[in-house]
Amino acid sequence: MQSLHSKKTRHFSRGQKLRPQIQEFRLGIQKAQEAIENSVGSPSVKLEIKGDLSFLQKDEEGAQPITAIQHLTKEKKQQTQKTPKSEKTTKQLLGEFYSDKKYLENLLKDEDLVKGKTKGGEQLQDVIQSCLTYLDTCTEFWNQEKPICARERDHKLMQQKCSKLHPSAPSEPAQFLLKSLDDIDADLTSGNAEGSLKKAKEVMRTVQGWSEKEVPNKKEVLGSLHSCIGNALIDLGDMDKALDHHQKDLELAKQCKLPEAMSRALDNIGRVYARIGQFTQAIEFWEKKIPLIRGGLEKTWLFHEIGRCHLELNRYKEARDYGVRSVAAADEIADEKWQINASVLVAQSEMKLGNFESCVASFERALTYAKLQEDDSAMNAIQKALDEAKQHLSQ
Repeated sequence: MQSLHSKKTRHFSRGQKLRPQIQEFRLGIQKAQEAIENSVGSPSVKLEIKGDLSFLQKDEEGAQPITAIQHLTKEKKQQTQKTPKSEKTTKQLLGEFYSDKKYLENLLKDEDLVKGKTKGGEQLQDVIQSCLTYLDTCTEFWNQEKPICARERDHKLMQQKCSKLHPSAPSEPAQFLLKSLDDIDADLTSGNAEGSLKKAKEVMRTVQGWSEKEVPNKKEVLGSLHSCIGNALIDLGDMDKALDHHQKDLELAKQCKLPEAMSRALDNIGRVYARIGQFTQAIEFWEKKIPLIRGGLEKTWLFHEIGRCHLELNRYKEARDYGVRSVAAADEIADEKWQINASVLVAQSEMKLGNFESCVASFERALTYAKLQEDDSAMNAIQKALDEAKQHLSQ
């Protein structure tokens, strides 16, 4: 048990380093650990704190609109995760935390266990469900923060750079790089950030020893490797070093005049700043990315995230304006999920601005899309926020 506690302490330290301000999430995990130890004393417990909850509400003010967006897809996800595709997506997003999610889900199936209580008198079932709710929220925001298609695009971009080494037939360096980048990406996707980081550093040392003749686009490849290292460091919670590598990726992209690589680097730099709560800087870099956007999904996601940063900074007009742009982009691609997210962002902003009629209209719009998706959880959450907005309207 002592060694188990030591292991947990390491996990907590890592989690606190990653997102120190998310005390509620950390507390939920701690409660679950305490309750599980009291009930079963299992040495197999491995709960970690990992993921991004940077856009969760920091205080109770305006909690209902935020709650609406947090729980939009919870029940829907639980249903759809039964399919291989959704399960794979969830596993990609949660990484090592995925095993913790499955462990908690299995605990809920133990009828005798869930009837137990913590030292504080809380129902163990409620504590476990609370932790699962946070993991679902974590999954949702990871998915929103950087859609899977964007990560796949980044990987394809790196592969294209390697294939340029010898267009007619893959050379030895090209084959080495293609396989290495696949391995690096596979490790990161499966949650093995340390393994991904180690491989990326080894490959970088190898590439640095090659001549420009062997690798004509050496700077491009190095930029891709800096991006890989930066992403692994983000997962490990070392934001300072991650930022340094993503900035090096940006410098090399500028030197080589590569718009797609610049877009990738700006994306990741903004992501790091947002995760450490420096929303002004996140906005600065993400706005530089706007002219480089390729694709409607990327556009609606980016406008939404910039808007949420403005909302965090109490810049409600700017948040509303970017929310409107996100709605328009979501309409272009007819993506109902993002039509919901963007409409809720607009509604939250209008609420803060005191524009209650517009707020109600946006919540009603979000509710319409939730109904189209037959998402009961989203409908209930939005309806609750809508009812509160209507109360302001009648005052």
